[in-house]
Amino acid sequence: MSETLMVLPASEPTDIRLVRVPDEFEQHEAFRHVTGLIASIEEENPGYTWEDIAAVLEDHGFEPVDFILGPALD
Repeated sequence: MSETLMVLPASEPTDIRLVRVPDEFEQHEAFRHVTGLIASIEEENPGYTWEDIAAVLEDHGFEPVDFILGPALD
């Protein structure tokens, strides 16, 4: 199992997500792939939810990971 994780930033801290990247992706490939997947979801379904995105990411091998948000490092 891959140990590479990708943070999906958001303007609202509670909307930040974390996914495990499949082993077959290099970092730059994973970034481009996820960007394309999210863009296609946004284009096809303007009322999308995180569950819609998570389902498509999982279909492509990206595994959502539970995490807790720590204090800000300002």
